[in-house]
Amino acid sequence: MQDAAEQLRIGGDEIAIHVTSEATGGSLLAAQVRIPAGGGPPALHRHEAEEIYRLERGELTVYLADADGEVRRIPSGAGTVVHIPGGRSHTVRNESGDEAVAFVVFSPGAQMERFVRAAGELAAGGPPRGEDVASLAERHGIEFTGALPAQR
Repeated sequence: MQDAAEQLRIGGDEIAIHVTSEATGGSLLAAQVRIPAGGGPPALHRHEAEEIYRLERGELTVYLADADGEVRRIPSGAGTVVHIPGGRSHTVRNESGDEAVAFVVFSPGAQMERFVRAAGELAAGGPPRGEDVASLAERHGIEFTGALPAQR
């Protein structure tokens, strides 16, 4: 069992890795994420790994495309569990005025862990350029699929 979490920062988001993909033979990655007000990935994206978010504190909004491609807005509060199937366009945003904390599991985890670590290194020198983030994401199997839908 892993107790000491490794801390990474991507933009304003903090990621504490509790279970590495190496420890699970690549099958999953488990981490706690701290997302400040206004934080989270700014665009819809998709990747092979599925995700399970359990919101511990605060509020997050999950944007998730259904099987027909229509994007639903799913507001989530403490205690909420949200499943994001692999291959579906989605993003997770903190649209509240307070920090949100969630526990997230990615499965499979190896490719996502490589991306998170590489993104942390890229951001270590200051805010990266959008095209550098897009290139890094593409190299790790993440495809940006569009902007967030306008709120109604």
